[in-house]
Amino acid sequence: MSMIAKATNIVGGTIAAIRRMNAPSHQAMGTAPEIPEARAQGIMTLKMPAAEGWKNGRLPTCAPGLKVNAFASGLDHPRWIEVLPNGDVLVAESKEQPGPPKTFMDHAAQATMRRVKAIGKSANRVTLFRDADGDGVAEHSEVFVQNQNQPFGMALVGDRFYLGNTDGIKVFDYTPGQPLQGDGEKLVDFKPHGHWTRSLLVSPDQTKIYAGVGSLTNIADQGMEVEEGRAAIWELDVASGQARVFATGLRNAVGMAFEPSTGVLWTVVNERDGLGDETPPDYLTSVQDGGFYGWPYCYWDRVVDDRVPQDAAKVASAIKPDYALGGHTASLGLCWLPEGTLPGFGEGMVIGQHGSWNRSKLSGYRLIHVPFADGKPSGPPRDILSGFLSDDEKLAYGRPVGVTLGHDGKSLLMADDVGDVIWRVTGA
Repeated sequence: MSMIAKATNIVGGTIAAIRRMNAPSHQAMGTAPEIPEARAQGIMTLKMPAAEGWKNGRLPTCAPGLKVNAFASGLDHPRWIEVLPNGDVLVAESKEQPGPPKTFMDHAAQATMRRVKAIGKSANRVTLFRDADGDGVAEHSEVFVQNQNQPFGMALVGDRFYLGNTDGIKVFDYTPGQPLQGDGEKLVDFKPHGHWTRSLLVSPDQTKIYAGVGSLTNIADQGMEVEEGRAAIWELDVASGQARVFATGLRNAVGMAFEPSTGVLWTVVNERDGLGDETPPDYLTSVQDGGFYGWPYCYWDRVVDDRVPQDAAKVASAIKPDYALGGHTASLGLCWLPEGTLPGFGEGMVIGQHGSWNRSKLSGYRLIHVPFADGKPSGPPRDILSGFLSDDEKLAYGRPVGVTLGHDGKSLLMADDVGDVIWRVTGA
C-alpha cells in the first residue's frame, strides 16, 4: 500500500468516525424528506468498503417471496444492461478512467475508489449473453462490440443500434443474433471526463432517444463554461439525427424510464457532495421538456448552495424533484416494474443504488422498489435485494448498477460491478 493510500485510510477513517457521531439518525427519503441543514466540509468525508466479491456460495439477500441467481458471471466491471427483442442480453463493461491527480484530495479520492475497483483500466466492450434453454442462466457469450470509449447506454431502434460512449452517441447496423460490424457512425459529440456515464433510453414511439450527460465537476468548480451541455438530459431525433438539450440542472442523471400510464420521462439523479451525510439527497424525478432542476445553484426545493456564485433567476425557475432517495446513495439504475412482474411488488420504479463513498455511514448498496399510483410515487421504498455489505461496512460483496426487465416479463436483471455478476431476480 502506498504512503498516500495509508494516509488516506488514516485521515479518512478518523474524519468519518468523528462525523458519524453527528450523523443524522434518519435518511432523507420520500416526497417530503427531512433534509438536515447544510454543513460545508473543508475536507470531504471519504469512506469506502474494500471489494470482496461473492465467495463461498454467498448471495444477495432477497425480499420474501423472491429468489436470486447468477445469470452471468466472470465479467469485467459490468455496468449497464440492454435486453434485445430476441432475448439476447447485452452488458456494457466499462470503468472510470482516472486523470492525473492534482491535489491531495484527488489522490485520496482515487485511492478510496480503487478500494472497490471503481476506477482503473476499462474493458471498453459490450458482451452478448444468451440463455437459449430458458433456465435463467446464460450458457453462451460473445463480444458484441469492443474497442469503445467507456461504453454505457444502449438502445435498439429497428435495425439500428445506438451506443452511448463517454464522448458521444454512435450508431451501428444491427442483425439479430450477430455481433456489430465496423466502427459505426458518430451522431452526437459529448464532452468526456467528470461524470462519464452516458445512459440511453428510447421513447415509447421509437422516434426519440434520451441521453443522460453528467456534470464535469461537483458544483461547477471550474466555472459554467466548461459545463455547457452537461448536467443535462439530451434528446436525439431518430429520423434526422439531430440532438438538443431536453432538460438541465440535473447534476448527474443516469438511469431513465417512462411511466407508462402518463408517458412521462423519469430519471434518478446523483446530487452534490460536501454538505453532509444526508444533504442534499439523491432523487427520483419526472422530467419536463425545458425544465431546470437547480444544479449548481440550489437543490431540492430551491435551497441555495452558498458555495456557488448565484443566479437568482435560475433559482426561481428550479423545479422541485418528486422523490428523495437518501444522501449519496448513488442511485444509478432505473426501470419501470409492471404489476405482476414480481410477487409482492406492485407497479413502480426499481432503482439500483450503487452506494456511497463520501459519507460517514454508508448508504445505498441495495436494489429498491418505489411504488407508484396514478403516475406518481405513492409510498416508502422496499428492498428487493440487499446484503451487499458486511455488517461492519468494511467489505463490499457487490454494488448494484443497471437494472432492467428480463425478456420473460417475470424477472429482473441487475448488474453488479464489484461481484462482476448479472443477477436475475424472480418469484421464489
